[in-house]
Amino acid sequence: MKFVIQRVNHASVEVDGKVIGSIQKGFLVFVGVYDSDTKEIADKMINKLVKMRIFADENGKTNLDINSVNGQLLIVSQFTLCADCRKGNRPSFTGAGAPDHANRLYEYFMEQCKKHVEKVAHGEFGADMKVDLLNDGPFTLMLDSKEMFPK
Repeated sequence: MKFVIQRVNHASVEVDGKVIGSIQKGFLVFVGVYDSDTKEIADKMINKLVKMRIFADENGKTNLDINSVNGQLLIVSQFTLCADCRKGNRPSFTGAGAPDHANRLYEYFMEQCKKHVEKVAHGEFGADMKVDLLNDGPFTLMLDSKEMFPK
């Protein structure tokens, strides 16, 4: 799995002109699923995500996790994160998870996140989505299971 995590003051996602998910302070997480991903990998990635200390404490140090600030999650599927851009000028998506596999893991990921964070909003898998956000910092990180948990 590959995440792009943005610390936000607020974020929302709309489909067909209708807002289907929105949050206030928290993380906007774009999620890409590889063919090789499993529920075990998703669990490890969730554990890392919810424990990341990237919110400021009373001294201005990035020392607090999402639950310490009553933060929220907005999760948006984005298979393009799994693109291979090493050859030529057209990205290859052969490593991205097949839609059925990717959707199952995306749904699993969202359900598991709800066990850790009080408010979890989300986009719609496979839809043409418009995402609006106010990045806080800006503070943007990437987590890649292939780098974090090599086989």
